[in-house]
Amino acid sequence: MSADIDTPFNAIPYPGAAAYNTSDFFGSARQSRLTLLAEGKIKNATFRGYYETDWLSAGTTSNNNQSNSYTNRQRQLFAQVAFNDGWQLTGGQMWSLVTETKKGLDNRTEALPMTIDPQYHVGFSWARQYGFRAVKDFGDKFWIGAAIENPQATVATHGNAANFFLGGPGNGAGLYNPTANYSFNPSPDIIVKAAAEPGIGHYELFGILSRFRDRIYPDATAATPSVAGAHNDSRSGGGIGANARISFAKRFDLGTHFLGGRGVGRYGTSSIADSTVRPDGTLAMLTSYQALGTFEVHTKMWDWYFNAGAEYAGRDSYLNAAGKPVGYGSPLFSNVGCTTETLPGPGGFAPGAVANCNADTRDVIEGTFGFWFKPYSGEKGRIQFGPQYSYIVRNSWNGIGGAPGTSQNMLMTSFRYYIP
Repeated sequence: MSADIDTPFNAIPYPGAAAYNTSDFFGSARQSRLTLLAEGKIKNATFRGYYETDWLSAGTTSNNNQSNSYTNRQRQLFAQVAFNDGWQLTGGQMWSLVTETKKGLDNRTEALPMTIDPQYHVGFSWARQYGFRAVKDFGDKFWIGAAIENPQATVATHGNAANFFLGGPGNGAGLYNPTANYSFNPSPDIIVKAAAEPGIGHYELFGILSRFRDRIYPDATAATPSVAGAHNDSRSGGGIGANARISFAKRFDLGTHFLGGRGVGRYGTSSIADSTVRPDGTLAMLTSYQALGTFEVHTKMWDWYFNAGAEYAGRDSYLNAAGKPVGYGSPLFSNVGCTTETLPGPGGFAPGAVANCNADTRDVIEGTFGFWFKPYSGEKGRIQFGPQYSYIVRNSWNGIGGAPGTSQNMLMTSFRYYIP
């Protein structure tokens, strides 16, 4: 996949890609991480500042789609004030309020999959981005919170006329990546979440509201193209999700997660697009579902984990005035080249890419098994190492030539030392 240890789930190559027929061994220390927490207390509140960084960024090719991974990667950088009456205000770059937590709605208690893969697991819903949130704790049993967070529209479409735009490449002088595209967003994403811990388990219910906008040029396809009638068009998207996590005998954890809606694809770890475009240039939100189940076993020296997850994007396609298909997942798109290998490019570092292959993703499915062995955990820190095995399947929508699919076996290992 020509990737570091972040798995690009929605870019697993189809059989027609020359790289599909080769395997790869790769080692990396870029996930090594540094953190810093500072706290100060006054009579009625506690102030906190938190910084978390690693080297697992894409350099000049970073963007705002999911983890905002600009070099040196700023994973989290936020300030917080927690009042004694249960109110908590947090601002900065942090895990989205969409992300499941283990304790209330508290930052730094995120219930992340135990995987080695820093792209986590198919079916896991998350983002790390700018946000400002307010949370109220009711007796350490019930929490309610709301957040405004950085938006970003991700789009997948084929065959459209040049009669719209929703963003542009980054402006290097403005410190954006000039090789990536950024949507021009009308407003922040709004997320509301409630959590409860009645005595057995941790439960969450949340909702997302997003606004999408593009500028449309109705006469761009006229016999004499012009900008006459150009106007902005806005659409709404959103979804509803739920999380549950139950512990048994302090050794077994069972977790489930679900998020479904229209226009919420980018909150899934596979980064399936959240919108497409109609022939008239207006945006159409794609139906999206994300689900993950986890089972974990914990002992003093061992942690075992089993995960199964899936993400789905619905098809949304149209015919333009000339009778040609546009949009996402059209049964009239050509997939005839998805399984036909092509010749490489010159220079020895250009494997052949698929040709005549639209093959929009219908779903991505992953099953994972792994464990961590901890030979030492004490006042000098913690040493742990372990393997992870995953089997990943990517299926496409049916088109002319069928519905090609692809799969991948992946084995990861990791060795870690945690400073006390």
